[in-house]
Amino acid sequence: MIKNKDFLSPMQKFIKAESFSGILLFFAMALALILSNSPLRDFYNSIWQYEIGIKSDNFSLIKPLILWINDGLMAIFFFLIGLEIKREILIGELNSLKKSSLPIFAAIGGMLVPLSLYLLLNNNPETINGWGISMATDIAFTLAILKLLGNRVPISLKIFLTAFAIIDDLGAVLVIALFYTGTISWDLLLYAGILLAILYLLSYLKMHSKILLLLFGIVIWVLFLKSGIHPTIAGILLAFAVPIRQRIDEFTYAEKLKELINRLTKSINTNPLPVLTKKQIEDIDHLEDWTSKVQSPLQQLEHRLHQWVAYLIMPIFALANAGISFSGEMAVDYSLAVNLAIALFIGKTVGVSLFSFLGIKLKIASIPKQTNFKHIVGVAILSGVGFTMSLFIGSLAFADNDIFMNSAKIGIIIGSVVSGIIGFLVLNSLLKNTIDSDEE
Repeated sequence: MIKNKDFLSPMQKFIKAESFSGILLFFAMALALILSNSPLRDFYNSIWQYEIGIKSDNFSLIKPLILWINDGLMAIFFFLIGLEIKREILIGELNSLKKSSLPIFAAIGGMLVPLSLYLLLNNNPETINGWGISMATDIAFTLAILKLLGNRVPISLKIFLTAFAIIDDLGAVLVIALFYTGTISWDLLLYAGILLAILYLLSYLKMHSKILLLLFGIVIWVLFLKSGIHPTIAGILLAFAVPIRQRIDEFTYAEKLKELINRLTKSINTNPLPVLTKKQIEDIDHLEDWTSKVQSPLQQLEHRLHQWVAYLIMPIFALANAGISFSGEMAVDYSLAVNLAIALFIGKTVGVSLFSFLGIKLKIASIPKQTNFKHIVGVAILSGVGFTMSLFIGSLAFADNDIFMNSAKIGIIIGSVVSGIIGFLVLNSLLKNTIDSDEE
């Protein structure tokens, strides 16, 4: 007999993959810190500054490796985020006001309070641009920490954390698009918009081509890059062009499958040879076509991309961006580092907890099943782990200032580590007490 637990929902599969990704991120961060403070320090730093690209008489695209990672690979990361956001809004945990109310309140508080606290503490006009760094929660790291608590963590609490972190990511994307862009070339942006409009129209007509999406995506990415808008935004916008609807329904697929099985069963008796007949090959080709049509293009792409992003792109990003050389010559803006650490730890804790409380008291939101408000506070503390997105926004905010960038990295790492450790200890205590009381 097959039990229900043998089947994982898309959200549970997402949580499982993100948990292991968080472990890889930790090792990538640790390796970056070790290499940047070892005899291999110069080699480590020079690798990321090595320039590669293409150049012709009328076109040039040459960038250091670090920017290919931050602008190129991270565009794929943002594309996946876009797919996740679209799925959750249309059919997932954000597809109704009842489901999404608490995560929305938590996300708003988790964005507004940390950035307000940073602006309040900041007394240097040169570092004011770092206000967006403390906004987002790192889904992979936080879910990896929850994984350490084992099966004691209710799935509803994991879903709550994932849902508001996804909204956080959407907020961070909007901030990047609106506030962390340079001078905009509107004509190039118009061309990109036309290509996106074509993809959206094809999606509406249920016409989807992976090759066309890839070719248009590359052109749109280049146009965004050259226009002054950060190219990772192109990844988000491209994701919304991927249809979520199937081209045939499950019933039609099942009927086609029955027909195929009947034909194959009859042909087995008439074909004793250890090779397929031409008709059998055609039937199997039809099966592959029907299987492709019954799968949602969005779900299929998300499934295939998720492991590449979680197990390769994000660790590479961490390895390239988390390195800090703690040498005697290193200049640090301690005020910036402390402000960011406080904004992440205290700002996230207060913001997520306070706004969740307001949503519940106003009876707009409700606490998920099998959880209580103390669990929400524990997750709020944990949400101060802002590693990946914080480093990314930091690289945009302080791109031309190594001192501020290194200081921001220190603040992000300290704030994330403190939030992770205290959040783990608080949740561990709360969940242990819950189990003890249940046993009694």
